[in-house]
Amino acid sequence: MNSIPSSVVISGFGLWTPEYSISNEELVEAYNQYADNYNQQNAEEIAAGKYEAKPLSNAEFIEKASGIKSRFVYRKEGALDPERMRPYIEPRGNDQLSHQAEMAEAAAKKALAKANKNAADIDAVIVACSYTERAYPAISIEVQQALGVQGFAFDMLVACSSATFALQRGYEMLTAGTAKAVLIINPELTSPQNNWRDRDSHFIFGDIAVATVMENADSCTSEESYDVLSTKSVTLFSNNIRSNFGYLAYTNDSDPFGQDKFFIQQGRKVFKEVCPMAVEHLSTQLASLGIENQQVTRWWLHQANINMNQLIGKKLLGREASQEEAPIILDQYANTASAGSLIAFNLYQSDLKKGDLGVICSFGAGYSIGSLVIRKR
Repeated sequence: MNSIPSSVVISGFGLWTPEYSISNEELVEAYNQYADNYNQQNAEEIAAGKYEAKPLSNAEFIEKASGIKSRFVYRKEGALDPERMRPYIEPRGNDQLSHQAEMAEAAAKKALAKANKNAADIDAVIVACSYTERAYPAISIEVQQALGVQGFAFDMLVACSSATFALQRGYEMLTAGTAKAVLIINPELTSPQNNWRDRDSHFIFGDIAVATVMENADSCTSEESYDVLSTKSVTLFSNNIRSNFGYLAYTNDSDPFGQDKFFIQQGRKVFKEVCPMAVEHLSTQLASLGIENQQVTRWWLHQANINMNQLIGKKLLGREASQEEAPIILDQYANTASAGSLIAFNLYQSDLKKGDLGVICSFGAGYSIGSLVIRKR
């Protein structure tokens, strides 16, 4: 954990939202038609016990289980076609900007404008997310070129903690003096990894991109900025959230798009194990700064499941947390992997007063938890 006095600030932040969205009702209509078609086409095998029938879904179940009402998607075409059941994202040539770099660039420009910075002011670019659309060259270096940034860039993949882990890397570079301003971008293009044919997970993910500028306080000229008081991260190996998608499928003759290659989780185990980890993690971090949980004005928590957020908020405060104290954005954005807590930050921070304390926290596969304690300047 880093909690030494520093002059590192968050000076800019940006949120880019795709133009397309899918409601629970739209999603369920398409999925149920797919399930009916599958069950009819495989009626004999299902009756013989060789296949399992596809269960039907409903919008009320989705909202009750997750808090999600709709989600933004990078591309909508194909996602609601019962014969396809996945978005169609058109291929691009190597001389064209990649889809993920396009998302990242859009969010980055918003963050740079907020920070009153241009490309010449940035020394390093980090693209951190749950999935990148290719292994190399790095998406971050592509974005670096698109923005006209000098210096260096690299990608980071730490599942749903990617954003906060990258913010900690930015903090460390600034305190070490290896950079004067760092641009952290989280282009979460998660819809292609969603299993649109699975009743228990077809509703989970949405697409989004967020970006954050971190710099030294003495160079900050933005109208809104935040001192970074502390960063903390922890990991603990678990198979309860996993995806086996990878290039080894080519060599082991497995189905590259088999069930285990998508996002899979043991939801109840994750809930039971991660919630107390997050509460202990945050409470210990704040205590090390001499801050009581009740002194925090705003909790920008990871956005995976409304029930997790509500329980964590209650454990941290000893009572139910209000929407103002711990904003939940799942209803409109769904689970956006590592970007969730920063979406909440982008949407729920302008009302804070000088000196107000806030916590940005994400948690996910690994297990991994990353958090920052910040103060409005």
